[in-house]
Amino acid sequence: MTDATEGFPLEPAANGSLLPAAPPRASTSHVIARALRAAIVDGTLAPGAPLRQDAIARHFSVSAIPVREALRQLESEGWARAAVHKGATVAPLSADEAREIYEIRSALESLALSLAIPHHTAATLREAASLCRAAEREGDQSLYVARNEAFHMSLYAPAGRPHLQDMIGLLHRRGERYLRLKFGLPSYKGESDNEHAALLDAVRRRDIAAAQSLVVAHLLGTGELLYRFLTERAQAEAALANQPKPRGRRPRATNGS
Repeated sequence: MTDATEGFPLEPAANGSLLPAAPPRASTSHVIARALRAAIVDGTLAPGAPLRQDAIARHFSVSAIPVREALRQLESEGWARAAVHKGATVAPLSADEAREIYEIRSALESLALSLAIPHHTAATLREAASLCRAAEREGDQSLYVARNEAFHMSLYAPAGRPHLQDMIGLLHRRGERYLRLKFGLPSYKGESDNEHAALLDAVRRRDIAAAQSLVVAHLLGTGELLYRFLTERAQAEAALANQPKPRGRRPRATNGS
C-alpha cells in the first residue's frame, strides 16, 4: 500500500462533494478493512498512525462511505480508535488488552472443546492433524498466524455453535498483532507446536478434561507472556525517554590569534 507507511497523512480536501455518493457494494468496505488490517498487522501502519478518510478514499478510488464503514469495522475489532474532532488512528499495543484477549479465549475455547469433542469424527480429526502439521512446518509469520487459527478452529467446528465460533474468530483477529510479537521471543515456536500436538492428542482420546486443561494453560500462558513482554518494553521505553539529554561541549576559548 503506497501511502501506508506515513499513515495516510494527506490533508483533507477543502470542499466535499455536493452530490451524495452512491451506496457502495457490500464487499467494498470489507476489502478496505482487510487491506488496512493487513497493513496494521505487518507494521506498515504503526500504532498511533492516523487513518484519514480522504487519503484512504483516494488510495482506493472510492467515496467516503465505504471508508467510514471500514473504519467502524476496524474500531469494533480493536484495530483502530476514533476520537471526536481528531479522526481515527491505529490502536496502540496494550499489555492489559493482550492478557485479557487470551483470558477470554481460554474460557470460550475451553467451552467449545467440551461441546466439540463428542462430535469429532475420523475425518474431522484428520483435518485437524493436517492443520497442526501445516502450522508446525510454517516459518512465515503471516502464514503461521493463519494456520494457527485454522488449527484451533478445526478443533471447535464439530460443536455446531456458529455464534461461539464467530466470537472466538473475532478474538483471534484481535490478538493477531500480539501473537506476532511472540515470534521474537526465544523458543516460542517449538513450545507452541508441542502444546498443539498435546492438545490434539487429548481431543483424539476424547479426554475433555485434559483437552480443556491444555487449551487453558496454552492460552493463559500466552497472555501472561505477552503481558510481561509489553510491560517490560513500555518500562524500558519510559526510562529511555526520561534520561537527561547530554549537554553539548562548550567551545574552548582562544586568545584571539
